[in-house]
Amino acid sequence: MTITEQAPAAPAGSEPQAPRAGRVLRRVLAALAGLLAAAVALGVAELVAGLIGRASSPVVAVGDAAITLTPEWAKDFAIRNFGENDKIVLVGGVFVVIALLALAIGLVSLRSRLAGVLGLVVFGAVGVLAAVTRPVNGLLDGLPSVVGPLVGAVALLFLIAPLVAPRTPAPATPGAPGAAAPEAPRKHADETVMEQLREVLASGDRKGFALDRRRFFLTSGVAVGAAVVTGGGGRLLQRRFSVAGDRADLALPTPSSAAPALPAGADLSTSTPGLTPLFTKNSDFYRVDTAITVPQLSPSSYELTLRGMFDSPRTYSLQDLFERDDVIERDITLTCVSNEVGGTLASTARWIGVPLKNILEENGIQSGSDQLVCRSSDGMTIGTPTESALNVPDAMLAFGMNGEPLLVEHGFPVRMLVPGLYGYVSACKWLTEIEASTYDAFDVYWTARDWATDAPIKVFSRVDTPAPLGRFPAGRVAIAGVAWAQTRGIASVEVQVDGGAFTPAQLSPEVNSDLWRQWVLPYDFAPGQHSITVRATDGDGTTQTTDRARPKPNGATGLHTIQVITT
Repeated sequence: MTITEQAPAAPAGSEPQAPRAGRVLRRVLAALAGLLAAAVALGVAELVAGLIGRASSPVVAVGDAAITLTPEWAKDFAIRNFGENDKIVLVGGVFVVIALLALAIGLVSLRSRLAGVLGLVVFGAVGVLAAVTRPVNGLLDGLPSVVGPLVGAVALLFLIAPLVAPRTPAPATPGAPGAAAPEAPRKHADETVMEQLREVLASGDRKGFALDRRRFFLTSGVAVGAAVVTGGGGRLLQRRFSVAGDRADLALPTPSSAAPALPAGADLSTSTPGLTPLFTKNSDFYRVDTAITVPQLSPSSYELTLRGMFDSPRTYSLQDLFERDDVIERDITLTCVSNEVGGTLASTARWIGVPLKNILEENGIQSGSDQLVCRSSDGMTIGTPTESALNVPDAMLAFGMNGEPLLVEHGFPVRMLVPGLYGYVSACKWLTEIEASTYDAFDVYWTARDWATDAPIKVFSRVDTPAPLGRFPAGRVAIAGVAWAQTRGIASVEVQVDGGAFTPAQLSPEVNSDLWRQWVLPYDFAPGQHSITVRATDGDGTTQTTDRARPKPNGATGLHTIQVITT
């Protein structure tokens, strides 16, 4: 038997009320509209940035501003927990914040399209402010943050329109006034259910408005396409700023003073699995800096300018530096001040460059200068003690790294190196200017944030193998690691197991006082849980302190201890 039902007639004079599911759907789509509008805004901004420069991208500009404004404890947390991935996490965080704000803008636009547009305007204003206030940016760098949100606002209006379309009133019932309405046709039960479902999906949550789903999804498709095309196009355009090809074509000069040959057996890692190699591969070299986007400096137009307290300051091209007769090659270990006890923010390379002392003296550096203000192309300032720059052997302006030009992310084409000082006071990357100045006259980036002005590297040692919390069979196992104390060298390394006496470890042959030394101690482990502690003594007779200290303000201290289990 077929079941039919009479469609219920609406009470006279009543307004249609939207089902709850319809209200929820409209709000979800409104939030999606905000997200898509933001995607269009970012895509268009990236396209414009592709015409101006990478640093003008709103994401890059806001990310750089976030680094500047982030409290020191938060920066330390990021470096400690994310290491070299800290900038990836930061950019990801910027995108998350943008997405949340975009969702909110979409929801607000459902009630007031003007408020939604104003939200995107504010979003753009933040980008403009972040871009134009960067040290090396100009007004033109704010253009992507103007054009992008304006186009995004237009996209938002088109996306919201189908969600607030005026509802078309039902046609009047034909017939004379007062006449009885014709009897509604009977419908199959399945037809009634489908009509109710369509009503839910097509209804609005505000009186007098309806939801045009088909129009919304068509508009959304156009928005997605626009975001992908403009964003992708912007990224492609930005590739033209890359100097990777120029770097690959660059031939380094032959040093007039080559690094001494390594002694036999200099690298113990070839016979000790898990031990850090004597030299770090360029691809594995640690990187800690504040650059969201890596500066791209063309070697053909590169200039290094000296100014300030010099008798006759001049400017050097990269070719000027390459053609000098005092090019040197040296093996040096670099260390980041953010390196925690047991950390890995230290690496070694064979560097090629020109002596910093020679450059400073031939420009007539004045005796009153006690600080070199070194400026990167992205506006970063590093303060180097003038005395160290003049008196530390092998301090250099480096342009070669392990037999090839510096990697772009490691300062190409020129960076500074001063052995014995932590990187934040000695290793300015993408170096474009050296100003001879004083500490009283200028506070550089890190000292303005309460880091020490002069930061000699502390004697340090680390256990590389066994790994912390490692499990391995009882018996003879090599305990090994590295130790460093640049400019003083490492005189000895001792290992303590389970709180016993410290036992001298075997050291790798010394290459020079600026290069770390590997150490190895074979040890017979009994089954059970064990602790391993290492300490080093430098060439001046200073032994690592047991006092634990965090990196700020001038480097961490303490002994590296690990726990292992043998079975």
